[in-house]
Amino acid sequence: MAISVQNLLKERKYPFIFSLFLLLIIVSLVLFTNSQSHIYFSTDLKVSQPKLIASNPSSTGAPIPVTDAPSIVPTVDSSFLDLKWNVCEGSVAVDYIPCLDNTKAIKALPSRRHMEHRERHCPKPSPRCLVPLPQGYKVPVPWPKSRDMVWFDNVPHPKLVQYKKEQNWVRKSGDYFVFPGGGTQFKDGVNHYIDYIEKTLPRIEWGKRTRVILDVGCGVASFGGYLLDKGVITLSFAPKDEHEAQIQFALERGIPATLSVIGTQRLTFPDNAYDLIHCARCRVHWDADGGKPLLELNRILRPGGFFIWSATPVYRDDERDQNVWKAVVALTEAMCWKEVAKSFDSSGIGLVIYQKPVSSSCYRERKENNPPLCDQNTRQNSSWYAPLDRCLPPIRVANMDNSYRWPTPWPKRLMSKPQSVLNEADAENIFYEDTKHWSALIYDVYLGGLAINWSSVRNVMDMNAGYGGFAAAFIDQPLWVMNVVPVNGPDTLPVIFDRGLIGIYHDWCESLSTYPRTYDLLHSSFLFKNLTQRCDIIDVAVEMDRVLRPGGFVLIQDTVEMIKKLSPILHSLHWSITLRQEQFLVGKKGFWRPDSKISI
Repeated sequence: MAISVQNLLKERKYPFIFSLFLLLIIVSLVLFTNSQSHIYFSTDLKVSQPKLIASNPSSTGAPIPVTDAPSIVPTVDSSFLDLKWNVCEGSVAVDYIPCLDNTKAIKALPSRRHMEHRERHCPKPSPRCLVPLPQGYKVPVPWPKSRDMVWFDNVPHPKLVQYKKEQNWVRKSGDYFVFPGGGTQFKDGVNHYIDYIEKTLPRIEWGKRTRVILDVGCGVASFGGYLLDKGVITLSFAPKDEHEAQIQFALERGIPATLSVIGTQRLTFPDNAYDLIHCARCRVHWDADGGKPLLELNRILRPGGFFIWSATPVYRDDERDQNVWKAVVALTEAMCWKEVAKSFDSSGIGLVIYQKPVSSSCYRERKENNPPLCDQNTRQNSSWYAPLDRCLPPIRVANMDNSYRWPTPWPKRLMSKPQSVLNEADAENIFYEDTKHWSALIYDVYLGGLAINWSSVRNVMDMNAGYGGFAAAFIDQPLWVMNVVPVNGPDTLPVIFDRGLIGIYHDWCESLSTYPRTYDLLHSSFLFKNLTQRCDIIDVAVEMDRVLRPGGFVLIQDTVEMIKKLSPILHSLHWSITLRQEQFLVGKKGFWRPDSKISI
């Protein structure tokens, strides 16, 4: 029998009527709240548990489905609610790089002979201030237009315009810097130079055999920028020196680049990483200090890989240049490098191409064991703050003829089993499962379910890259990924290079060697739990704020505990933050800077 309100009133069952009315109000409130874009939560998140590799745990099972679930503003850890921020103040504040601008440490150096003053000297503790924006800073010019022009106000450093005006590095045109594709050695333009190299040595095969390149002393990175059209990924590097902001120009253009120097320490790359290394008037004294700079290139050059040297000692006959040439010839012969080409083009520029051996047999056949073979029992494996070697690492062989096996041609290389994957029973399966996991996650969730404007994303950093599955899944998107392998986790960076991707080692308890405002998106997957055992999460957040552009995103997959710790810190920076799919924290940086200042 149906219950009517009229009968209830006749029978004077007022308590029941009141309870029913209250229940209707509660249900209405719940329905209204769920219709909003943000709700608060207090329950634990259901996060997939680590199963793959320790540095980048992720689910190996089915992809996470896209749902219409609303975004969530995470609950906060009250211990971070009273954070107060200051803007960094000082002559280098706008472009402040803590580990490269540590004036006190640099002044105390006993020597600068080997570029020690351009190496990393991190302050302890790192200043907790926020870098100011350049006056007139704008949202960067989007890719691909940015390869050829950027806003002047975003990188307001006109010195290179005057210093290199005869070489067409960069010009100022109204509100923009324009990059004509010239360079010290590119008198007929960079495209002509790139084609000239392949005509000189067709075996190079841009974008097939040769996929991953290091450009030493890169200028504004036009060489790497135009090689992208050939299917080649080039990491350009140079020190922070009198060539004002060249790496900042490169990153503003959307071209992969990093700050580094060949001084007294190894570059932050693994052995046998690059298919080709290029130097066009890069001003490195290759034979200095017993040949350590060139021996460092030998360490990171893949066996069978090429070194292209385009510099005046190759094609000029004056006494100084010829002395340098003779010294380099003697050193390359002692290293068993073979000169495979030497050429001069119509503009008068010349280059020489060397090839690294594919086995250690030549090392054993030399009349003099100089430089000696490295003792693998005593040689430091890490490339993080490790001194330069003056020895030749033995070449690891994989073929029956005791020679090195070159990677599968690009693009098949990306999904082929890398040589550096261990031969353990399950290692290959783990690699392929990791690849499938990231492909599913990115296409099912990241590209459509997180409210990220991917069309505005060009420069991406994966803060704990694992096998590079995140970057591999984005390979068809108009962006590039700097894969970072934390130094305190498993060493998977050789796998990343074997796949035809780029990356670096880094310790996230320190500042990164890059300029402020250089990345559009920072990604991490279960990074912070191990990190917070060694350093303060606030300092990591400050560094993320430093390198991320205004309007840029962070995409963090982590545990509920870490999300609750990170959320109030990012909120205090005036970032907009939401939680998606109950495990992905998405933050967007704005243009806000605090009013108070502190000297650095």
